[in-house]
Amino acid sequence: MNIKPLGDRVVIKPILEDKTTKSGIVLPQTVDKEKPEQGEVLAIGPGKILDNGQVSPMGVKVGDKVMFKKYSPDEIKIESEELLIISESDILAII
Repeated sequence: MNIKPLGDRVVIKPILEDKTTKSGIVLPQTVDKEKPEQGEVLAIGPGKILDNGQVSPMGVKVGDKVMFKKYSPDEIKIESEELLIISESDILAII
């Protein structure tokens, strides 16, 4: 995969986890159709351009596992792999 996001955008591979009920039944991710809220950073842009023309450095790096707002990312598909593109400001935390 060769993708380079622009500005302060981040490409994320979502982490999809199966859920297990208290009785031990495994519910696959496809059952509830919830959007993921965690993922692994695959690529980052150069950073946000500030009003004074300087580039603000990114706070995340490739390989970080992050939590983000549920409905913020744009979904894309590259080489049959589903990825998310999100603005760095919508990332809530590094796990």
